[in-house]
Amino acid sequence: MIEEDSIAEGWQDLANCLGVDPDLFFPERGASTREAKEVCRGCVVRGDCLEYALQNSEKFGIWGGMSERERRRIRRQRALDRQAVIQVVAETKAIS
Repeated sequence: MIEEDSIAEGWQDLANCLGVDPDLFFPERGASTREAKEVCRGCVVRGDCLEYALQNSEKFGIWGGMSERERRRIRRQRALDRQAVIQVVAETKAIS
């Protein structure tokens, strides 16, 4: 079992992509992302990689098995979710 601390601090060392040509993860516009996503599939730190990209606003490349477009959707959905929580809290305070 992988310790949570090792993932939080050094997840890159556990990644399937370690030692793979980085160009694979930064394909030219319109090029296939399939091979890069295959490397990510089943990676034990895929979630950590994706979170890193989301938290650091990585705009290019495949991170955690997801393209820029896929990550934008996640960021948009998270923003909507945060907004909904803020609205519920505000409404709850107004009722109180």
